[in-house]
Amino acid sequence: MGTLSDFGQIALKWDPKNLEIRTMSVEKTLEPLVLQVTTLVNTKGPSKKKKGKSKRASALVAAVEKATENFIQKGEQIAYENPDITQEMLSAVDEVRKTGDAMSIAAREFSEDPCSSLKRGNMVRAARNLLSAVTRLLILADMVDVHLLLKSLHIVEDDLNKLKNASSQDELMNNMRQFGRNAGELIKQAAKRQQELKDPQLRDDLAAARAMLKKHSTMLLTASKVYVRHPELDLAKVNRDFILKQVCDAVNTISDVAQGKSSQPTDVYSGAGELAAALDDFDEGIVMDPMTYSEKRSRQLLEERLESIISAAALMADADCTRDERRERIVAECNAVRQALQDLLSEYMSNMGQKDNSPGLDRAIDQMCRKTRDLRRQLRKAVVDHVSDSFLETTTPLIDLIEAAKSGNEKKVREKADIFTKHAEKLVEVANLVCSMSNNEDGVKMVRYAAAQIESLCPQVINAASILTVRPNSKVAQENMSAYRQAWEVQVRILTEAVDDITTIDDFLAVSENHILEDVNKCVMALQVGDAKDLRATAGSIQGRSSRVCNVVEAEMDNYEPCIYTKRVLEAVKVLREQVMIKFEQRVDTAVEALSSNTNKDVDENDFIDASRLVYDGVREIRRAVLMNRSSEDLDTDTEFEPVEDLTLETRSRSSAHTGDQTVDEYPDISGICTAREAMRKMTEEDKQKIAQQVELFRREKLTFDSEVAKWDDTGNDIIFLAKHMCMIMMEMTDFTRGRGPLKTTMDVINAAKKISEAGNKLDKLTREIAEQCPESSTKKDLLAYLQRIALYCHQIQITSKVKADVQNISGELIVSGLDSATSLIQAAKNLMNAVVLTVKYSYVASTKYTRQGTVTSPIVVWKMKAPEKKPLVRPEKPEEVRAKPTFTSMYADNYNLDREARLTNDASYIHNNYNYICKK
Repeated sequence: MGTLSDFGQIALKWDPKNLEIRTMSVEKTLEPLVLQVTTLVNTKGPSKKKKGKSKRASALVAAVEKATENFIQKGEQIAYENPDITQEMLSAVDEVRKTGDAMSIAAREFSEDPCSSLKRGNMVRAARNLLSAVTRLLILADMVDVHLLLKSLHIVEDDLNKLKNASSQDELMNNMRQFGRNAGELIKQAAKRQQELKDPQLRDDLAAARAMLKKHSTMLLTASKVYVRHPELDLAKVNRDFILKQVCDAVNTISDVAQGKSSQPTDVYSGAGELAAALDDFDEGIVMDPMTYSEKRSRQLLEERLESIISAAALMADADCTRDERRERIVAECNAVRQALQDLLSEYMSNMGQKDNSPGLDRAIDQMCRKTRDLRRQLRKAVVDHVSDSFLETTTPLIDLIEAAKSGNEKKVREKADIFTKHAEKLVEVANLVCSMSNNEDGVKMVRYAAAQIESLCPQVINAASILTVRPNSKVAQENMSAYRQAWEVQVRILTEAVDDITTIDDFLAVSENHILEDVNKCVMALQVGDAKDLRATAGSIQGRSSRVCNVVEAEMDNYEPCIYTKRVLEAVKVLREQVMIKFEQRVDTAVEALSSNTNKDVDENDFIDASRLVYDGVREIRRAVLMNRSSEDLDTDTEFEPVEDLTLETRSRSSAHTGDQTVDEYPDISGICTAREAMRKMTEEDKQKIAQQVELFRREKLTFDSEVAKWDDTGNDIIFLAKHMCMIMMEMTDFTRGRGPLKTTMDVINAAKKISEAGNKLDKLTREIAEQCPESSTKKDLLAYLQRIALYCHQIQITSKVKADVQNISGELIVSGLDSATSLIQAAKNLMNAVVLTVKYSYVASTKYTRQGTVTSPIVVWKMKAPEKKPLVRPEKPEEVRAKPTFTSMYADNYNLDREARLTNDASYIHNNYNYICKK
């Protein structure tokens, strides 16, 4: 470590021939002089038509002379202000002065005769010598900053030695105050040096050392106080020595970085995830020229790569927190990838020696890519399963350990310490799993570093708890435990944020949504069997997961500029946190109190299920809002998590279209495209942008629909029910034009158009009954006119739905032409939605604002505002009805706004496909 006394040795070790520039300030200071000299050297001679001296060259010579003189003056000033390096600085200044004079003479001679190659050569050599001399001067001046940093560092090192040898509380506190001041000054100088460094590795090392020095200062004080107060405790010395070593290592790192040495090997934490990199390499390896394919070499290489991937996937599938369903899916995807590889290798064998790929080979490559993508998705979801479970209750094991330590019960402390150790090991294990599936090298580096800190801090937290166990009444032991608790919580928060940064929010929200649904079902079951303890524990998991969802989404929105998108997402988060969760907590407290008390107090089961359902709906709504700005290319989904739009729960369902697993190939002569939806995905970017513009207009109309129609309760109001049903189908049609959604084939779209037409006919019949009861007025005339519009636009949708996108294969490139049909379908849907909105509005006016004609016993429809929160999953049962207790899943099916037959059939299929866990229950 460099000190004031040996700074001269550092100067003597300095190599004058070493012109490595390590700081940005030296580089920026040199830039103007380099530019001036380079411009002067590149000055061209006068033209043949006009002779004379170059005025521009003369001006450049003067500028170089002035810059050189400034360097000399600054160098002399630095030399006299720092006596330790005066001799070296003055020597460097003299070198600049000599080379500057030589450069001035050579440059003026060249400016007099710019056509002379000899004079140009002399000036170039003089310019090189001048730049070298100035660079040496600047590097030596930069070493002054290094000297001051090392001087402060030497003082801090002395302070650490004093702290280590302190024998009394007073001596310790005095030394600690002095250390705090000097360490603060060192941190400031190190921060300044960090900004100057060019090497990113050195900057990272210095940043980590500064953070370590600042973070451990408090623990150094408390651990030292415990050791001084209780020197008889071996754990106190271990605790103090650990923190002291951490601080000393940070000081040594600052010393190494100041002298241009990296304290850490570059490959300790860096590099992308192993499994993610293996999958990337495999994806690159499966595409090759059939001419170069070798059955022996290529097959063996690809099979070995795949088996190594499958082995890693099997380890992840066998982990404790991996769900059974996820494990089965990973196994299934591994088998599918194996089969796809064998099919691909068979196609390569069939194409050996051919110049171009056959259609079968192209299909096999596409199938191979799809299967590896599916496997990658399931592995990511498995990782997120672990993250969702392991980072749920990060403070509970520590709190339990501290409470046990405060009681002085050594046996209980050992038990809690084992639990805490397993918790810490699980956090590190999950962090490494997350890293294995991430390609974000910077993020992976941060996670690995944070996990290493957790690993090293864990035993010291246990030591602090053990000290508190032996001396539960010691104030210094309590302060020490508090300091370690704070350090642990901060480090866990850093690890959590780092893990969240390399975990895609789409996967996290999808998995969290499913986990909350599982917990909600468990919660309801616990209520039904009267298990208050299980109910409280499961409700705590729901609250923790919901809080995590809110925190992660808010952190994600910080990455965006404030806009309508972020506003809607944050509003959904606010509703969940400030309304839904508060109500849920109240219902849980009421239920637990009722179950725990000896009195036979009844619990409103439907009300509890309603509160539980609102939590799930709140999380689902957040996910819908987050996915609003995703395009079909950005979404990597499977059948478990369908892409969603900015829709309310009432106006969106996946059950309007039924497409079987066996999809008809609409383009048998075109490889790579089977359905019309896939054809839409292959359209040109220009056409996609035009479709997106039309969809945006449709969305604006959808907002009007939400404000005018979605506010009404459809119970007892078939007009609202039909309007929402038509809106849902129209949204699926617009999704189809962008290559997404449940509609796959042209026949699906035609069937959807038929359903819209049927719903339109029902709406027409019902609305005409309302119009007949309304007296002659402008409202009645407008209402009948809007009904005519609905009939017209329903007919237009039926026509436009039958237009099929044309796909051509020209020179191996797929050309899809379906822009006109897509835009026509969207425009017809937008017009129909506008007519439906106006029909609903005028139906309300005609029903409520006029005295009905004739003898009317009851209104045709009931206009009742929908309550914002109160919406039970099932209708309250009458005593004479079946008294079987419903599960959450069966109740959830009744919440969709479909006709009775479709509701029972489609929602059962929907839940069966998407929530197998609940169905198993």
